[in-house]
Amino acid sequence: MSSDEHTETGTGWPQPAGPGRPSGPAGEPDPRPDAPDPDELSPLAPERSAPPVEPPVQERAVVEPDDGVTVELSRAAAGAIPPAPAVAGGGGTPRRRVSSAGVMIAALLALLGFTLVVQFKSTSTDPTVAATRQEDLVRILYDLNSREVRLRQDIATLEESQRQLRSGQQGRQAALEEATRRADELGILAGTLPATGPGLSVRFEAGEKPISASRVLDAVQELRGAGAEAMQISGGDRATVRIIASTFFLDGEGGSLVVDGRRLTGPFTITVIGDPATMRTALNIPGGVVASVTGDGGKLIVEDREAAEVSALHAPIKLEHARPVS
Repeated sequence: MSSDEHTETGTGWPQPAGPGRPSGPAGEPDPRPDAPDPDELSPLAPERSAPPVEPPVQERAVVEPDDGVTVELSRAAAGAIPPAPAVAGGGGTPRRRVSSAGVMIAALLALLGFTLVVQFKSTSTDPTVAATRQEDLVRILYDLNSREVRLRQDIATLEESQRQLRSGQQGRQAALEEATRRADELGILAGTLPATGPGLSVRFEAGEKPISASRVLDAVQELRGAGAEAMQISGGDRATVRIIASTFFLDGEGGSLVVDGRRLTGPFTITVIGDPATMRTALNIPGGVVASVTGDGGKLIVEDREAAEVSALHAPIKLEHARPVS
């Protein structure tokens, strides 16, 4: 039975839908030059994928620097190896060298800063300065200025005495005069010699409260700070006591005052020799003696004296063991 008969009667095999494969010996390829690949025509053949394309192999360039380190550029570019460290003395960035002058300047600045901090802390944390009133600070400053003036005058006097003592023939006479002058000054300061000169008369009058020994002592200290050279205190009963460096003051009975063991009744008067203007200013400083006595209800009367006389004497202490060295 032919193929046509199978087709007509339906008993044959169906013809393939695509173009038929050319006849030829089994397993032999189609001799035509434009013939398709038989595997591509087969429906059972798997799809072929394009062959993988291998990346071109990069040529490795090897560089040998002067320091003997071999670097492969291809790996260095891809991050396979870290960059070569800089070699001292080579092409790397040179390190900065700190000079000795820079170190010294930094040390001095640090020391200055530390000193300022310590000074600030010691000043800001001083309880004495913080608790002192403005009037007291003014009085302290005035006393310091007055003391400075007196010391400068003493320096000038001593320098003049030194010059005279070194002047040859007049040295002996100058030395004798200087010794006499110093003896008189020491006698006045010790209270063994009377003195006269310009000064003040300071009178204390009690009010509701009696004049205390502390108020009188404050007045004596203010006068000494203002340059007082000689002082004495008198009571209402005309009893007088010379005031020297060792004089003490105590409160007595009935508003009286005990000075060096001697009892004085009020009112009390201090006679002082010195610069009247300077001593008056010292007594009238805000918060000073005048303000204190007035605050207690009393009165302080200050009068100038062109020739104040300090005649009371202090009995010298008899020495038992000490003797001067020649």
